[in-house]
Amino acid sequence: MSKLILTHEVTGLGAPGDVVDVKNGYARNFLVPQGFAVGWSRGGEKQIEQIKAARSAREHATIEEAKDLKAKLEATSVKLTVKAGAGGRLFGSVKSSHIADAVAAQGLGAVDKRKIEITSPIKVTGEHEATVRLRDDLIAKITLQVVAAK
Repeated sequence: MSKLILTHEVTGLGAPGDVVDVKNGYARNFLVPQGFAVGWSRGGEKQIEQIKAARSAREHATIEEAKDLKAKLEATSVKLTVKAGAGGRLFGSVKSSHIADAVAAQGLGAVDKRKIEITSPIKVTGEHEATVRLRDDLIAKITLQVVAAK
């Protein structure tokens, strides 16, 4: 088992600044090369504090603000206009940055693209779902209306 410090959110494992034990292969072949984690050391304690401070600065200031944003996001559907070919197939796929831009464009609020999780790739027009982790304990579901550009 390898002891690592997470530098990014990893679904099912932890948040930035968490110290986790994972299997050696997972650490060596995925987490460290992708930049999601660094090896744990005694000097890493300072790094953990810096990561947690940056994370708290990025989180929404209060739980009330986060709950208000969650209510807004779940009450309306976010419309995404993308280039599509015949039959509604997209040229590429919808990325989390596209969703964050669409949420901001509709005036619903600012959402960090790194906190958006898409369960399966969105490659066709229609209605889809995504989740946004507003805080560690608060997740909002977004309904996406993907339409073809004319």
